[in-house]
Amino acid sequence: MTTSGSTSGLGVFPPRPNAIKELFGTPKVVIGVVHLPPLPGSPHYEGAPLDEIRAFAVEEARAYLEGGCHGLIVENHWDIPFLKPGEHGYETSAAMAVVTDRVRHAVLDGTGGRLGVSVLSNAAECSIASAWSGGGGFVRVNQWANAYVANEGIIEGQSAHASRYRSRIGAGPVKVFADVHVKHGSHAIVADRTLAEQTEDAEFFGADVLIATGSRTGDAASLEEVEGISAHTTLPVVIGSGITAGNIGGLLPACDGVIVASSVKDNGRWWGRVDRAKVRELTTAAARAGVVLP
Repeated sequence: MTTSGSTSGLGVFPPRPNAIKELFGTPKVVIGVVHLPPLPGSPHYEGAPLDEIRAFAVEEARAYLEGGCHGLIVENHWDIPFLKPGEHGYETSAAMAVVTDRVRHAVLDGTGGRLGVSVLSNAAECSIASAWSGGGGFVRVNQWANAYVANEGIIEGQSAHASRYRSRIGAGPVKVFADVHVKHGSHAIVADRTLAEQTEDAEFFGADVLIATGSRTGDAASLEEVEGISAHTTLPVVIGSGITAGNIGGLLPACDGVIVASSVKDNGRWWGRVDRAKVRELTTAAARAGVVLP
């Protein structure tokens, strides 16, 4: 049973349209993540022309879509170690926007609803600017409400500033996919608040889709976590880490979609290249679980 449209929980915000259906035209989705090479301004950048980075992104995006994914997220994962929100330079937003635009035109026929942006770490405003400029339809924001302690330090929720920024630049159509519990961090700051309360916080502060994750990149969210989030929101819920061809069938009935990357890389690591055969194996398993493939 899907979680979208659930009336459980406290009804902390007036119901909104199902963003998954709006963006993708289907109730359950598989979204692939394009992990970009190092971008200008980051520690590992060695001067690669942006045309090379754009070509890389298009190749990875095409592999996901030809393997049966419904959509994509463009992410600056090689910009490690990540900056905190508000510290990213203009060069990051510019590079993310032009890469997003190239992917949109090359593999999505110029329509960007199925294309998202994630600027790490938790750079909501930078992500919104990049998505809106590049024609994307959504962003992923790791900490939308509350706060946690991450590798980068204390990370605070971005909803208040980011939602005002989105309105100010006219980017209202850009949807927000927000993690409830964030990877790579400690949640001791809000440990006295239940999963239900934190789920309701993210919805109350204007997220459009909620994300359940494990504790690290490639670490699967537990079924208990997914069901706990789904039971306390009217929003769609997707799983944002650790999805494999082996576990997707057991998790999909509890959610509205998955975000995949590491398990479909040729080396099983985030820095590998997308393997079409692995993508097709995963989407075939998703189809067996009831997902309608594009």
